[in-house]
Amino acid sequence: MNYSETKNTTSLALLTDFYEITMAYGFWKHNMHEQNAVFNLFFRSNPFDGGFTIAAGLETAIDYLNKFHFCRADIDYLRSLKGNDSRPLFDEKFLEYLTTMEFDCDVEAIQEGTVVFPNEPLIRVKGPILQCQLIESALLNIINFQTLIATKSARINLAAKGEPVMEFGLRRAQGIDGSISATRAAFIGGCSGTSNVLAAYHLGIPALGTHAHSWVQAFEDEPAAFDAFAAALPTNTIFLVDTYNTPKGIDNAIEAAKKVEAQGYRIKGIRLDSGDLAYLSQLARKKLNEAGLQHMKIVASNDLDEYLISSLKQQEAAIDSWGIGTKLVTAFDQPALGGVYKLAAIETKTGEWLDRIKLSEQSIKVNIPGIQQVKRFYRNGVMAGDMIYDQRKDLSGPVKMIDPSDPTRTKILDKASLSCEDLLVPVLKKGKCVYQQEPILKLQQRTSQQLDLLDKSIKRFVNPHIYPVGIEETLYNRRLELIVKYKQDKQG
Repeated sequence: MNYSETKNTTSLALLTDFYEITMAYGFWKHNMHEQNAVFNLFFRSNPFDGGFTIAAGLETAIDYLNKFHFCRADIDYLRSLKGNDSRPLFDEKFLEYLTTMEFDCDVEAIQEGTVVFPNEPLIRVKGPILQCQLIESALLNIINFQTLIATKSARINLAAKGEPVMEFGLRRAQGIDGSISATRAAFIGGCSGTSNVLAAYHLGIPALGTHAHSWVQAFEDEPAAFDAFAAALPTNTIFLVDTYNTPKGIDNAIEAAKKVEAQGYRIKGIRLDSGDLAYLSQLARKKLNEAGLQHMKIVASNDLDEYLISSLKQQEAAIDSWGIGTKLVTAFDQPALGGVYKLAAIETKTGEWLDRIKLSEQSIKVNIPGIQQVKRFYRNGVMAGDMIYDQRKDLSGPVKMIDPSDPTRTKILDKASLSCEDLLVPVLKKGKCVYQQEPILKLQQRTSQQLDLLDKSIKRFVNPHIYPVGIEETLYNRRLELIVKYKQDKQG
């Protein structure tokens, strides 16, 4: 489900920043538009001050790229744009070129649900520079948001320690498409289902929910409301017990549940949405057990996140599952992932690849050049380190990687004693999809499996250990060479 479907159009080519269009025009005017280039999409720091990130959004990105084209309405709009002289901004032949252009880039990407780290290319695009440039903003929009939400979801699910986490964020999400994308990413991160019925339908995941306070308010009193709801849905009832007085609400839920049990049905549980959740959950568990309703579960909501869940667990709260809304789907404590998309190499007319680098007064913003790949090493079944290298480099034998922010931190990695794999896999070849898209449940399972391979010190929420990620020595030296070269050129 994407925004194009709500607008009855199949084109998302104009989902880009205006400067991408003007640069594309500039490349075309200077006959550079079919010159091959390599761009890498990556982020510079883990979100939420955490130790890891979960890659997400690839399937949405593939769908966008598979459908990438300029329709007649797109071209008509571009034709209507005027420059300062009130004349058409774009040459008609350029618009004709866009009309017939077919996307034919090679795309490689890290699979969704994979644990990833700063500076690693999540997506690498290789092809005509005009095409690479036009897709930049949409790819960042898709990958940045879903990766952010999947990471937040993974953190919340880690805090829940295996107890179900339900995504309840539709009403607080950032728009219609934002809500569906957030639900998708939250499920990849580990959530058991969603309250968003449209998302559940499109994604094929469980639709979950209870009832609102308005249901209770619509009846003369709380017992009547509970009885009526149980009569309507005797096999799928969770009572919300805090509309008026939570302890009394628990008692009323117990009475209603006993009536239903006498008819051969079982009430699923109760939900707490306010107050002292640790105390109230313990009280509810005691009352439910004494009433012989040990099977009834206690669900907690109320602006929860990984920190509050951890705190409630330390207080021995008797909570069986968690409903998370605002702080999950909006990534409340970090509104955006700082993903970027940078040119790393460009091909000359003679077929030679030239590395490209972007300098900055901030060292964190100096990108890595080259045609990059990420190799992950494992020791005894645990992730031992990631190395960013240029795929043109022969990596036979031991290799040395260097921390990009601290050259004194190095690590020797030997494939003879460690197992390893390359993380970027082919997704599109010459614009044609070669990637077997996976069921969303498999993506969720990958997230869980990947986190199991990560040392627990890296998964903690406060002051996590830094996972070792470095640049292969040859590539590191090449980067340093380019930094010195361009700084000297600037000074000269």
